[in-house]
Amino acid sequence: MLHFECDYTQGFEPKVMEALVKTNLEATSGYGLDPYCQKATEVLKQQAGEQIAVHYLVGGTQTNMIVINSLLHSYQGVISCESGHIHTHETGAVEYTGHKVLALAAHHGKLDPSEVRQYVDTCIHDPQFEHIVQPKMVYISQPTELGTMYTTDELVALRQICDDYDLYLFMDGARLGYGLAADTSLTLKDYVKYCDVFYIGLTKCGGGFGEAVVFKDETVCPHFRSYMKQGGAMLAKGRLLGVQALTLFENNHYQHICAHALKMADRIKNALKQSNIPVLIDSPTNQIFPIVTTAQREIIESKYVVSRWSDLDADRHVIRIVTSWGTREAAVDALVETIHSLNEQ
Repeated sequence: MLHFECDYTQGFEPKVMEALVKTNLEATSGYGLDPYCQKATEVLKQQAGEQIAVHYLVGGTQTNMIVINSLLHSYQGVISCESGHIHTHETGAVEYTGHKVLALAAHHGKLDPSEVRQYVDTCIHDPQFEHIVQPKMVYISQPTELGTMYTTDELVALRQICDDYDLYLFMDGARLGYGLAADTSLTLKDYVKYCDVFYIGLTKCGGGFGEAVVFKDETVCPHFRSYMKQGGAMLAKGRLLGVQALTLFENNHYQHICAHALKMADRIKNALKQSNIPVLIDSPTNQIFPIVTTAQREIIESKYVVSRWSDLDADRHVIRIVTSWGTREAAVDALVETIHSLNEQ
């Protein structure tokens, strides 16, 4: 079986594995105070701005939970669209820390800035404001759960809302490498400009595990390491994160390898178009959502591992196909051939 169900089915990108093996017997300080974490942070500062503060955690759910908990008071909540990862895929991890996820409608996987403004304004002017969960943060993903991207105008609008109402803007960047490769007009400096905090995913973008949390400056959360420790997120052998981050960030290596995923995805999208197979949404990144019949789905699932996304009716189903930095051309060749054969069904 060939795997297309997600972008973390494979282990370490070869250069990352080589660096880990090469440094395996070195002895360094722990808890992210090693030279590799420091060097990786220096590289990020060159790319995003000298004022940023960077911390390294192990996984996305852990990162979302600890970032949100570190910035919100117990009576405050976080706004997310209904399809946001913290709302649908993390087993209530954010709520477990005591912060409600305030879900708004999703539009192609994104929040509508005007709806965010209306919701926050209604809450602020509610005469029972002290009795409700108060919004204090806006959470977005870039790319989104549907592979779509927030535009510069949308980010500017969300930033303005957060400034007007004193909210944090937090961006989940688990797949940010694919986003940066898809939209080269947005850079890390832009994300620092618009967001109070975001993270760059390693797990889905060439690393075996890890996420790099970037605060726009140290004052946003000066005691974040204490929250990391309290939340069990301070890895003793932190240099394992540093070695991966340094290898991926130097020379924008992670963006280059993520560009490969986009090329593979484009080939699959073209095959679907040629075969007149519709898609749920036009995603510019590495996630593809074909709409197939039951017979077509059975053929695909007999050869490939994909995700079942949703059922539109009894005989129309949305599946998700995902490429990654490690997707092999031979696997895409096979899938493209299968897609072309679906016309016979």
